Amino acid sequence: MKEASESVRPPNVPEDIAEWGALVLSTYQRIRPLVVETPVEPISYLAPEASVQVLAKLENLQKTGSFKLRGATNKIASLSSHQRSAGVIAASNGNHGLGVASAARNAGIAAQIYVSSHVSPSKASRIEQLGAAICRAGETPLEAELAGRRAATESGKVFISPYNDIDVIAGQGTIAVELQTQAPALDAVFVAVGGGGLIGGIGAYLKWIAPHVEVVGCWARNSPVLYECLRAGQIVDVPEQPTLSESTAGGLEAESVTLGLCKRVIDRSVLVSEDEILTIMRKIRDRKGWLIEGAAAVALAAALGDLTRYHGKTVMVLICGGNLSPEVSGRI
Repeated sequence: MKEASESVRPPNVPEDIAEWGALVLSTYQRIRPLVVETPVEPISYLAPEASVQVLAKLENLQKTGSFKLRGATNKIASLSSHQRSAGVIAASNGNHGLGVASAARNAGIAAQIYVSSHVSPSKASRIEQLGAAICRAGETPLEAELAGRRAATESGKVFISPYNDIDVIAGQGTIAVELQTQAPALDAVFVAVGGGGLIGGIGAYLKWIAPHVEVVGCWARNSPVLYECLRAGQIVDVPEQPTLSESTAGGLEAESVTLGLCKRVIDRSVLVSEDEILTIMRKIRDRKGWLIEGAAAVALAAALGDLTRYHGKTVMVLICGGNLSPEVSGRI
């Protein structure tokens, strides 16, 4: 789940899309040996009545099972020798924690992952197996994050945000660099949105190198936080309801750099119901045997429900992860 806290705008934010795009490209060159170039697979059979080529970018096959490894790897690669020797801290009950733990192990540095009391035992075990220390704090992800940030401030260690960090955003954006060679005739890309780091990075690169590609933001209707912030033009409190798209749920950090970036790169927004998410998760399981996260199903449901506008074109759906919680697995 995406956490929220009081924060500040990250320093040295690129001023224009060209700077963002160049940053993503240089990041790709840096982390390319450390992450998997995930495959693209045609899935047009899910909507045979539509004259559209539908492709899926399978980040569920990334190491750790989600795209989060990319941003964590780039952040750790950008640290100074002093920062690396001190180790890093993150807060996450899920994919971000796995990504930071794996990236830290690969770099040979120590990592502490703060989790709430409701963390899945299987997720906590996987984080520990990757060599990170689990620190339990509070009843909610927000309480765990605040504890992690305090510990980072007191110890002088770097705290790695799941989205409000330009190095993390650039790491997630490397997906778009791969797409340019895997699907050069792309017309649109559908991406689930939480804090905005993923779609911000992907969109920044595409707007720089292939501005004709439509970037579609996809939200669970029960958790439209950044969607409502974009409509308001500022970060606001947004009421949420429980959602199967666990990894995109939660509030937005104050002064998050993703608000301005996403305003520039998202061309269109789609909201998806819980019934649509669950239906797609079951459909892709039955047709392909894939167990995908609710967030991935948000993007897939948004694309399949709106194909008529892309007649004769090629669209890409980002399958952002495949790490399901026991609760969501039970629903499927």
